[in-house]
Amino acid sequence: MRALLLFLATLLLAAPAAAQLGGGERHIDVRLVGGVDGTKGSLALVMHPHPGWHGYWINPGDAGQPTTALWKLPKGAAAGPLRYPVPDRLLIGGLMNYVYARDYVLLADLTLARPLAPGETLPVTASLRYLACTDKICVPETAEVSATIPAGLPAEVAAARQALPRPLGTPARFAAAGGQIRLGIPLPAAVQIADAYFYPSTDGAIDYAAPQRISRNGDWLIVETKAGPTPAAALEGVLSIGNGQAFAVAAAPGTVPTGGHPLGEAAPARGAVAILLALGGAILGGLLLNVMPCVFPILSLKALSLARSGESPRAARIEGLAYTAGVILVCLALGVALLALRAGGAAVGWAFQLQDPRVALFLLLLIGGLTLNLAGLFELPTFGAGDALAGKSGAAGAFWTGALAAFVATPCTGPFMGAALGAALVLPAAAGLAIFAGLGLGLALPFLALGFIPALRRRLPRPGPWMGTLRRILAVPMALTALWLAWLLWRESGDEALLIGLAALACLAAALWWGGKRGGWLAAAPALAIVAAALVAVPATPQVRAETGGLLAAQPFSEARLAQLRAAKRPVFVYFTADWCLTCKVNEKAVLERGDVAEAFKKRNAAILVGDWTRGNPEIGRFLEAQGRSGVPLYLWYAPGKDAQTLPQILTIGAITGLTA
Repeated sequence: MRALLLFLATLLLAAPAAAQLGGGERHIDVRLVGGVDGTKGSLALVMHPHPGWHGYWINPGDAGQPTTALWKLPKGAAAGPLRYPVPDRLLIGGLMNYVYARDYVLLADLTLARPLAPGETLPVTASLRYLACTDKICVPETAEVSATIPAGLPAEVAAARQALPRPLGTPARFAAAGGQIRLGIPLPAAVQIADAYFYPSTDGAIDYAAPQRISRNGDWLIVETKAGPTPAAALEGVLSIGNGQAFAVAAAPGTVPTGGHPLGEAAPARGAVAILLALGGAILGGLLLNVMPCVFPILSLKALSLARSGESPRAARIEGLAYTAGVILVCLALGVALLALRAGGAAVGWAFQLQDPRVALFLLLLIGGLTLNLAGLFELPTFGAGDALAGKSGAAGAFWTGALAAFVATPCTGPFMGAALGAALVLPAAAGLAIFAGLGLGLALPFLALGFIPALRRRLPRPGPWMGTLRRILAVPMALTALWLAWLLWRESGDEALLIGLAALACLAAALWWGGKRGGWLAAAPALAIVAAALVAVPATPQVRAETGGLLAAQPFSEARLAQLRAAKRPVFVYFTADWCLTCKVNEKAVLERGDVAEAFKKRNAAILVGDWTRGNPEIGRFLEAQGRSGVPLYLWYAPGKDAQTLPQILTIGAITGLTA
């Protein structure tokens, strides 16, 4: 009541205050900027409060109003809700307000029906309503801003994306009792915290002005404070940890660990232990990737490299180190790109690169070229042992084999990888990159061991004429891999992209054959130019969706549909897949698409939801993050009235039918 009276009083003072200050004078200036990349982009409202004035966060606290925007966009374009950076706290007369007394930027995601043509811009107009206040008066203000949005993302927009809270990888839990509310936020102990505060976006769930007691209990951060007047079925908000870092938190009712050491008194060794555990999980997960289905297409390259490593102990060690370097560098590069995109606010995860049809086309051409090389269609120095590049026998070939192994073999997550990569996304950048490097080390360990352990090398057959026959035999799985990539390209971008890809592959085959006969690339330059043009011309169409209906009578996944089914007390099986995830496809063909599995689900009246992440989907990306995962596959079982049960990433028929027993 006190907050309501104060807010009404400030509004009553607004009109005379505005008159005294010159009628329509604004106290928060607004600019509109933006940019587009393909069919996605951002609209940014740059807000500049005058000295002594402030604007409000999405939840203003005890008094205030958030900004509202009405967009005028061309046909086929749509803008999402406003996203806010971390606010500041302003306590006036015992009332807590979440405000911006500094320049701030509000972002809205922009979606287009088609990419902008060269030189084309997008006209955008926004009608805004917001509240500008000092510590004594408030003035409701309006503004209409316009801009022509070009292709490309300006530095101002990129900086605003980085200022947004990052998604927290694992769901939080809260419990309310006795007028108090306790919030448990999973945050690895290695994450450094300078100044923690929880900003609730769920209105009325907590007492905004009450002090927050924050403590550490292992990998949990516990926030305890006075409950608000409105009981909450779910609690959302932002956890600020200082130094410009913050995480978006979504919490469901559940058991919250007891409070531990007050913040700042936690044992200093815990951070190192958490990093080491995540690093160990990454190494083990990378090691297990060597037996995962998504690794099989490159076993032919490994087999030839392992055979050559028997030449001499020194050559074996050099190839082992070169192969390991190739794997680790690619894993680090993917990790840097992933962390940078997430810092910019993108909801992407592991194997994000295969969501782009241009990457699928590039891999199709690369694997197709390697298939032709193994089949004996051509011989080129750049596809051989790499003597000219490395100056050492086999080093360059081993390096690029390792790089290709990491790039192609890591689309799917395997056992132990989910938790490790989830931790990497919230740890400091250096620790996160160490985990990505650990994943690469695990993937490279078998080859590295062969290079440094003579007893293992002695078990390999000695090089000889048999290698020529083996090369042609191993061209078969490489050809099957190329077919899979062609199918992936078709699934991602349709018939036109497939035709472009096949035409480019034919041109590449001609270029490699002609270059091999002539001993150089110059004669094949026209064909190679066509291949390069194909990478630019491949169309990017809207994202595909997983197959629905069918034997399981599956429905497309959405959080709203999941909530409806759970409210109806139906058991729900949810699985997330992608066409580039071989683990997903093996699980679907071997387990999920069987008649006895479908019958077991039918007997329990279980609903099936499927989420397709082939071309990326922000809603699915955010949901995966909330489950502590950065990639697919993910399988969840919701029994009526219970929390989700996470299933193994390698499914068995017994594990699925046991759910419905």
